[in-house]
Amino acid sequence: PHHVSDAEIKSLSETLYKLDHNRATASELVIDPQTLISSSETGSRNDHSSRPMFKQVSSTLLSKPTYKALLNLLDNYRRVTGEVEDVPSQEVQEQDTFLQQTMNTDVGRELYNFLHSKGVYSSQSEFIQDLKMMWFGLYSRSSGKLDSSGFEHIFVGEIKGGKVSGFHNWLQFYLNEKQGLLNYYSHSFNGPWSTYPDVFGMQFEWDGYFKEVGSAFIGSSPEFDLAIYSLCYITRPGKKCYVSLGGQTLGIQTYTWDNSSYGDGKKYIASAYPATP
Repeated sequence: PHHVSDAEIKSLSETLYKLDHNRATASELVIDPQTLISSSETGSRNDHSSRPMFKQVSSTLLSKPTYKALLNLLDNYRRVTGEVEDVPSQEVQEQDTFLQQTMNTDVGRELYNFLHSKGVYSSQSEFIQDLKMMWFGLYSRSSGKLDSSGFEHIFVGEIKGGKVSGFHNWLQFYLNEKQGLLNYYSHSFNGPWSTYPDVFGMQFEWDGYFKEVGSAFIGSSPEFDLAIYSLCYITRPGKKCYVSLGGQTLGIQTYTWDNSSYGDGKKYIASAYPATP
């Protein structure tokens, strides 16, 4: 397809990192990581942390336009695979609002300008339409029912085969923890960053189901998550994509959904997350 070098991905990701003006500050987000466990212990299901992971999240942060747009989307999903997702027009409107708000940020504009300069998209509306299909287009993870999308898998999380599948967004983690639906156990990875966005690999129980390593950016804006995952998915689909954030290299793993497609054989996103060791 369109040639984008590893160096260009690193350079663009550094720019996106610098442009993430809506990231959380230390006063807007206070976390309490508690117990660090070794990667050999991640399956043991021991709750090593008596307190929540998220101590404090400021309402000023949550009321920023892209945060509000993401929060409106998070309540739209049925988390069990095999249950059909119905998408009423209000939810389609919420998807459009989320993508539009993302493109109103420096992060969204920078990503579009780069992909446009590479000839991947000829207009911003074409880019938004492709993001909408790539992220929100429905496909079936179970028994032929249209029960899933890249957005649901990555940002919301699903239950599949008695386990938590996906679930790589810190706002969803915070919301569920606050509602008493999620119990944080421990973390097996804490990235080298001293400010947000940071990266954690976390063990938790969600509504009775366990997640062995849920890796996520912490304190990133919704547009940053969307941009980094989209950049890696568009330029290195199904491979490990190396980004650079504040001088630190991070691998982002993406997966394509191979059982169905949209447009001219384009692939939906199956998953994307920070690859923690």
